[in-house]
Amino acid sequence: MWDFWYPAALSTKTRGQKLTKALLLEVPLVLGRTAEGKVFAMRDSCPHRGIPLSCGRVDGNALECCYHGWRFDASSGQCLEIPSLTLQDKVKVERIFAGHYPCQERDGYVWVYMNAPGTRLPERIPDAPALKIFSEKCKITYLSCELPSHIDHGIIGLMDPAHGPFVHQSWFWRKRASIHEKAKQFEPIPNGFRMSPHTPSANSAPYQLLKKITGEPVTTTIDFVLPNLRTEIDQSGKLWFSSRATVTPVRRDLCRIDFVAAWNLPLPVFLFRPFAKKFLRQDQQTMIKQAEGLKHNPRLMLIDDADRQAKWYFALKANLLESRRTGAPMVHPMGGPVTLRWRS
Repeated sequence: MWDFWYPAALSTKTRGQKLTKALLLEVPLVLGRTAEGKVFAMRDSCPHRGIPLSCGRVDGNALECCYHGWRFDASSGQCLEIPSLTLQDKVKVERIFAGHYPCQERDGYVWVYMNAPGTRLPERIPDAPALKIFSEKCKITYLSCELPSHIDHGIIGLMDPAHGPFVHQSWFWRKRASIHEKAKQFEPIPNGFRMSPHTPSANSAPYQLLKKITGEPVTTTIDFVLPNLRTEIDQSGKLWFSSRATVTPVRRDLCRIDFVAAWNLPLPVFLFRPFAKKFLRQDQQTMIKQAEGLKHNPRLMLIDDADRQAKWYFALKANLLESRRTGAPMVHPMGGPVTLRWRS
């Protein structure tokens, strides 16, 4: 979906004068920093002969093409200089622009606002999403993995509540024998839905350990917001864990999970990362297998209540696009709070 913020790369990939390539919604991008350290994002193509601007270099606040030395303002994409021009040339340099996209840093990521090709940017652009944290002193870590599938399959896999005991079987998470019926309340939020604050599943060891540490109940809140954000906040007493997973669209047949988590639990990063890596790898391996089946364009189905979140997602997308087309207010597919039941 266009006209949203997407994480393009980790901030650490754009240190100093280093240029980094990225691909979002099949648009090639070059990311870098100006002399003041501000991040920028431009289409990775020189408007002169199409050579990737990522092959060039940053010079102060300008990006210089490696082919003919054309220089572009990194903050606007406007051409600043064409070295080959003479006094008799009538080319108006200031009217030439390389593709340029709004760019912000948040939570260790470089975010890029991807407006649809050939459209003007809206007058007001909201800030890029920020991970919610509850204390200045906390630990934070980042993980990612690629999924060989369309973003829709990545997203509905992310919100699927029934695959846990089968895909994520492990001593620290779920076992097939632990399957039982669950009932969760959901409520509509702008451009998304929320699994209302609740006591997490008794068959998940990490939540039970947190409860033992604090001696207080654990509360979990999970949000999904268009186009691709899933956030989870777990709290028990003064301890908290906050995570965000985005399914980032790369190509029509490729997306990427970008996962960031922050916490003030007595849990070192080096202990958390192996478990989180395994969790993401299990999802990745499942999506690789699914991609094999999807090559043959099978008929698919969604069932209630386990797949209701996926139905909401598709309805949210369709209703938002219709609202943009007509200018009418967006109709939310949820009329109000609802309780869903499934076994997992």
